Parts: sequence; structure tokens; C-alpha cells
Amino acid sequence: MNDQNIIENKRKRVTLQEIKDGCIKLNGDDDTEAEVCMVQEELRQGISTIQSYKTSATFYGSARLTDDHPDYQRAQRLAYRISKELGYAVLSGGGPGIMEAANRGAFEAGGKSVGLTIKLNHEQVTNKYVNDEIPFYFFFTRKVSMHYATDACLFFPGGFGTLDELFETITLKQTNKIDPIPVILVGSDYWNKFQDIIKSTMLEKYETITEEDLKMYTITDDEDEVIRIIKESKVRKS
Repeated sequence: MNDQNIIENKRKRVTLQEIKDGCIKLNGDDDTEAEVCMVQEELRQGISTIQSYKTSATFYGSARLTDDHPDYQRAQRLAYRISKELGYAVLSGGGPGIMEAANRGAFEAGGKSVGLTIKLNHEQVTNKYVNDEIPFYFFFTRKVSMHYATDACLFFPGGFGTLDELFETITLKQTNKIDPIPVILVGSDYWNKFQDIIKSTMLEKYETITEEDLKMYTITDDEDEVIRIIKESKVRKS
């Protein structure tokens, strides 16, 4: 499929400017209430859009990995399979790197490829494989939307942002603030290093977590295992 076909298949959502203009019109000169209104509308659009899909899986990982990187290729393969074999919508932040790989895999499978994009000072370019874009101004509304209504979270190697999303997701799962969805860390060479620190420091030395907490996520390189875990873990509340 060429770039023109990709563009024509994109779905349109309420823009950030439309949200801002509506909230200013509703609240006048009250900047605080206008901002609260914007937060509410971003959450409403984000969560309701994701809930409109029967099932979905969210991909996280570095924006800096290119299409010749093994983790990009692995994310692309898994997104393709999750879309094709399981019929899930695939969610990402809509940018480059692992995000692009996830959207690309879903798009090439003929599935639903969703990008939850963020407005930055240096504009983030939405990857061309997104066919349903949900725009956000606030990082926290985007973060909430990405894990609040999804059915599985897949984490690939990344930087501070990826780790921020991971530990927030695990914390919400630990405290029962989200459903007990599978959290899958793909790439043992990367994630086992964090696991070693978690075990030696948090579990053994300081005892700030329990052995049971380590069961809240799975580290694996096995793509078939990823598919199996997701397939057997439909936990979204109706």
C-alpha cells in the first residue's frame, strides 16, 4: 500500500485546538477551569476511543530504534501477529522507533493501528502507519489513556520514558487501580539487568517489595509465549 492509501485510511479526531477553543468558550477568562476542561476532554476522547475497540494491546519502547534494529523488527512481528491472529487493536505513542514498528505491524496485518500522539515543543511526527490518531497536549492524560483501558502492555527496550510508563503500570496493577492485565517485557538481555537490581536491592536488601510482586510481569524473548499470554488473559471488565 502506498503513502497516499495510508493517508486516506487515517481516521480524524477532535483536534487539540478544537478542545482548547471549546473549553475557553465554556469557561471564559477562568484559565484554571479551562485547563481542567481540556484535561477532562482529552481523557474522555482517549479512553472512549480505546474502549470502542473490543480488545487492544499497547506497545512501549524507544523512539530512537530504527527499522534495522532487532527490537524494532521484533515489535513489528509481534504487532502483526497480535493484530492478525488475535484481532486486537495495536496502540502506541504514534511516533518513531518501537512506536512505528508496532503501528507498522498492525497496519500491514490489515488491522487497527492507533497512535496516541503528544504535542511537543519540537513537533513529534506521527508515523505513517497510524490509521486512528488520538492527539494529546498533556503527558499525564496520554499516559492514563494508554494503560487504563487496554488489555495488555508490551514493553521493549527504551529510555527514561519507557521506564516511567513501566513502573507506573506495575504500581497501578499492584494497587488494583487497573485490571490485572498482562505486562510483558520483551527482550531478556535488556530487562534481566533491571530484574537483577530489583531482586538484589528492592526485594532482598531493603524488602520494599515481595516475591509475589515479581509475578506482575513476564520477561521473555519467546514470541509465541507473548501471543499465548495475551490470548489467555482477557481480563477487561465489561
